[in-house]
Amino acid sequence: MSSQPQSQPVSRQRIRALLPTLHLGRYATGPNNTLTDVAGVLCHTQSQILPASSTHGEVRTGVTTILPRADFFSHACYAGIFRLNGSGELTGSHWIEETGLLHSPIVLTNSFAVGAAYQGIYEYCIPRHRDAAGAVDWFMLPVVGETFDGFLNDIAALSIKPEHIVQGIESVSADPVPEGNTGGGTGMLCHGHKGGTGSASRVVPTDVELSVDKDTTEYTVGVLVQANYGRLRDLRIAGAPIGRLLEAEAQQAAAAQPDDAAAAARVQAMAEIEKAKDKKDGSIIIVIATDAPLHPLQLQRLAKRAALGIARVGSYAHNPSGDVFLAFSTAAEVPVQTVTAGGRDVDPFKPRALQVRVVDDQTVNALFEATVDAVEEAVLNALCMAETMVGAGGRRVEALPLERVRELMERFL
Repeated sequence: MSSQPQSQPVSRQRIRALLPTLHLGRYATGPNNTLTDVAGVLCHTQSQILPASSTHGEVRTGVTTILPRADFFSHACYAGIFRLNGSGELTGSHWIEETGLLHSPIVLTNSFAVGAAYQGIYEYCIPRHRDAAGAVDWFMLPVVGETFDGFLNDIAALSIKPEHIVQGIESVSADPVPEGNTGGGTGMLCHGHKGGTGSASRVVPTDVELSVDKDTTEYTVGVLVQANYGRLRDLRIAGAPIGRLLEAEAQQAAAAQPDDAAAAARVQAMAEIEKAKDKKDGSIIIVIATDAPLHPLQLQRLAKRAALGIARVGSYAHNPSGDVFLAFSTAAEVPVQTVTAGGRDVDPFKPRALQVRVVDDQTVNALFEATVDAVEEAVLNALCMAETMVGAGGRRVEALPLERVRELMERFL
């Protein structure tokens, strides 16, 4: 049996740069093909990569902060949630399901940092929104999502602190979202390789002639994933069984050259990851933003379509996986914090109508397609941009071998 073919090194790059002819849907991307292509949406990522010390092991974790709009506190977005599999946390989800309103930052991090992230959102908001007497009499439920990074990160170190969350909210921008080993995705795995943060966007043309938005010619859908799920054998790119081919090649190379320490180490690392996946498959949190005027039920429907995107790449949503998706629209600015103990701008016992626009349900298909395609691409971007990492206990997780992926994909494109 011949050893694995020798390939020319390829730098980390997004899936479109790696495979320019790959078909990733019929809609164009936004200008940066990222979550923040949706106007008004802001994001920041921060990573913690720390050596072991006397108090903790290797730290490989981080925080991703998303603001649905700069004034998230006083003006809510409509939002919807879909739970494909519920072995994961998304705080504040009950209130979103109850009202369809999102008026909090969205913070993504590791499973053991949820409490610190929750507190950090309050530590940001309290000094900025106290009343004249210093009291707090407003209502907000922080939105924090998590996936488990304990394979590479000493998660018990509890290294994420509330001040990191404050820093993240203060540092958000409309810049393209960094991908791979960044933010909450710093220590994550995906399909047997290094995973993490990925993003993508799509632009959908509107029916200007029949729409009440006469000046709006297009809507944007932006996606961010924190990808930490899946087996190598299930990885697919445009339907091609790339994971199964990579797994077979690694095993064949080790068998053909039993004295090759590097080949043996690769197989051993793969086996260790598979053993961990036997206990807990992992999770994925997906955030979908759009400027299309969708009401909460339509956004819930949009969130459901994320499941089709990860299925294309190879997700089965196994029992211990947390697959939770949140979609929000920036089109409406819904006033909140209008009734407080110190006074009220509205009478809660006198119904007040708000004027909002909504997309005709019979014309929503393009937004569904755009969501599926962007989710698929965001996961592939996370895999392609992530770099090999050594973490807790000396565990090593290899980056997806882009040069070999490109060669294998030649037969399918």
